[in-house]
Amino acid sequence: MGKVEEFEELRPLLFSIAYRVLGSVAEAEDAVQETWLRYDASATRPASVRAFLSTTVTRLAIDVLRSARVRREEYVGPWFPEPLLSDPYEDPARAAELADSVSTSALLLLERLTPLERAVFVLREVFAFGYDEIAEATGRSESACRQLLVRARRHMRDGRPRFAADRADRQELANRFFDALKDGDVDGLRRLLAADVQMTGDSGGKAPALARAIVGADKVARLLDAYFASMALVEAVLEVREINGQSGAVIRDRDGRTIATMTLDVLDGQVRAVRSVANPDKLGHLGPVADAWAVDRELKQARRQSR
Repeated sequence: MGKVEEFEELRPLLFSIAYRVLGSVAEAEDAVQETWLRYDASATRPASVRAFLSTTVTRLAIDVLRSARVRREEYVGPWFPEPLLSDPYEDPARAAELADSVSTSALLLLERLTPLERAVFVLREVFAFGYDEIAEATGRSESACRQLLVRARRHMRDGRPRFAADRADRQELANRFFDALKDGDVDGLRRLLAADVQMTGDSGGKAPALARAIVGADKVARLLDAYFASMALVEAVLEVREINGQSGAVIRDRDGRTIATMTLDVLDGQVRAVRSVANPDKLGHLGPVADAWAVDRELKQARRQSR
């Protein structure tokens, strides 16, 4: 097998590692591409191609994350990971870990960790790498990696909700949520929302966004109903999709361009959080992106004309 074939076979794994460390599709793709360039330029054949490539992409991701942390501290409004429609890496033996680790809530928890803790946690807990492999990938001793994992597990455990919903139950509730949203059923929406549900949006200051988090079932239900009633006026489409392993939707304009994405956190039989991403910089991998400000102007005009 040649270099290209070897690399392409491992590309899904490399992207999946990088995305979980970085929370960014674009940065993960860049890290994978740089990994290929370094592998292609290598004059010697590594004893294990998988180990070499995993080590390279992990170290690149750690370096990128360190600089990204500074940018995220200056980010306008809430920061959410870039929406991922499908994880290219599949491993039936690790299916539960893979699905859980890519959720928006899990990626936000990973933000609590240092870059090294995050890399160690991802390699060990998600991909079941051996400590010898993790030590090589991070440039730390096996003992240090074990200590990093203990700290990472503690941070992740402290932030996790106590009750997780069954996947089928989550999907069934989400289907009812989106049906109620499309039908303009405010009461139906309200019944599906937790009393303290929060709705937040990530626009990065580059698209219209909520001024602050909206809290409470009644407020969130009314806001969602009003927003999607307005979107119908400009022929926007709600495309129900799985996003980051969670129930969600892509909102597109009449020409199929992406306006925003939405994901639901479903726990203990209720929607606990509604998160949207409207920052155009985070939507390019989903296809052509709409001019969010132009859509907003059209929405306002449509509302005035409908009164």
